[in-house]
Amino acid sequence: MRQWVVVVGGTNMDVVARTSAPLVPASSNPGRTRISPGGVGRNVAACLGLLGAPVRLVSAVGDDAFGEEALRVTAACGADVSAVRRAPGATGTYTAVLDDRGELVAAVSDMAVVDELRLETVHLTDAALVVLDGNLARDQAVRVVGAAAEAGVPLAFEPVSVAKADRLADLVHDLFLVTPNSDELAAITGRGPAEWRASVDDLHGRGVDHVWVRLGADGSWMCSRDGEPVHLATVPAEVVDVTGAGDAMLAAWVAAWLRGASPVEAAREGHRAAAATVASPHTVRPDLAAAIEQLPSEKGS
Repeated sequence: MRQWVVVVGGTNMDVVARTSAPLVPASSNPGRTRISPGGVGRNVAACLGLLGAPVRLVSAVGDDAFGEEALRVTAACGADVSAVRRAPGATGTYTAVLDDRGELVAAVSDMAVVDELRLETVHLTDAALVVLDGNLARDQAVRVVGAAAEAGVPLAFEPVSVAKADRLADLVHDLFLVTPNSDELAAITGRGPAEWRASVDDLHGRGVDHVWVRLGADGSWMCSRDGEPVHLATVPAEVVDVTGAGDAMLAAWVAAWLRGASPVEAAREGHRAAAATVASPHTVRPDLAAAIEQLPSEKGS
């Protein structure tokens, strides 16, 4: 039976520093720093595990203490990490600076170890969905997209950043779901960010079934080929740390879709997961499922 979500993407350790007062550029700022497992693919897999979905992570980490800790914590969330490769060298890192409001100021991603991923570990015979994050090297991404197409498994693509969206833009066709923000969408289509509706039409023309355009505080648009775009508002939350919110959104969407939810219903669940995540200091909130249940279901637009 096809039921597993196979997530192919990055695993790293997050080093997140948040100032305790308004940030002063080009100067030392008082604040706090935390270190915890991260990476888009890993975060999505961990959230899916916490939400009760059967999920397998395909990734690579170093043979160091960071890699060991990332695997331990991810497995404790309920994800299968048996397909994660331990490569010689250092586990990747994501270093972020947040201001006193919890908003991202700048970040540096060192994900070179992902290039050590061996894609012959991707088994799709039992997969209901493949989730691919844009951290992968181009040749790896090509293989994942091709393997999913050959196996007849729908694929969801998370671009991760503008640069990575641009690098993999030509692979965004005949996919099940794409989850860009407006700048990433522009990088994929070559249009301006303000032309997102035309960009969505372009992707539908390329055979993409669903485009979920994230607009931060302005909510999102769920755009499916068989209907009009639907706007979804954000779920109010006190922001503690925005890190990981988009990953939780995607995981909650996938978990809801696996349960039979429509794309719009799944997107509403995604917004609730994002709200629960930003209200927590954790990149992946350990009590994610319970926290989502405590939030209201967003029915408006």
